[in-house]
Amino acid sequence: MTSPILLTGGTGTLGRLVVPLLRDAGRELRVLSRQRHEPGDGIEYVTGDLLKGEGIAPAVDGAEIILHLAGGPKGDDEATRNLMRVASGSGVRHVVLISVIGSDRVPLGYFRSQLGAERAVAESGLPWTTLRAAQFHDIVLTMMEKMTKLPVIPVPGGLRLQPVDPREVAARLVELTLDKPAGLVPDLAGPTVYGMADLSRGYLRARGKRRLMMPVRMPGKAGRAYRAGENLSLDGATVGKRTWEDFLAERVRPGR
Repeated sequence: MTSPILLTGGTGTLGRLVVPLLRDAGRELRVLSRQRHEPGDGIEYVTGDLLKGEGIAPAVDGAEIILHLAGGPKGDDEATRNLMRVASGSGVRHVVLISVIGSDRVPLGYFRSQLGAERAVAESGLPWTTLRAAQFHDIVLTMMEKMTKLPVIPVPGGLRLQPVDPREVAARLVELTLDKPAGLVPDLAGPTVYGMADLSRGYLRARGKRRLMMPVRMPGKAGRAYRAGENLSLDGATVGKRTWEDFLAERVRPGR
């Protein structure tokens, strides 16, 4: 009998896509969640909180592989250190981490937190694999929904994104999880680089809306980093197939 794969963030956007793929591969899963869930369909749930350091020991116990997807707007570095502190004294043989492209180049708190999580895994003494991915289509959609509620859409000059479909990220993570530890693997990005105006126009067309756009300048070090494309992966990345337009055609309909 194989040991269960411990999955953090298993109930999130990415986790919900990963779970059926791992189950289809015949793997038993143990999901660490802040909320209580009933077990079923080869999935065991352990209630805990990585940031508070609660429930980690029973979640890790007996697992040889950890797929660490849990994340939030802040605190991912501390949560990952808590997880690695327990995992390093167990029988874990492979830790797989999802991170973000530009974690080592964009001077913003979220990116620094992601880099801290990467370092916690790499310095744990355990064999590891880290995949940096671009922003998911779903995240960009949420951003567009909020921005287009404004009468005038601000368009940060020089800000470009390379959005990727989360289903492609999930499939890649499952491949990496079931393979040998590989360290930092090539980034995974979408097939097209878009300026913010292009993303906004695409969303507006899909919704049948119109809005004025106003260019704005991003100040400081973060602005310089984005204008330099530090959040992009233009060379050597694995490139997904589904475009922003494909995603919009599937998810967005003309409406209010």
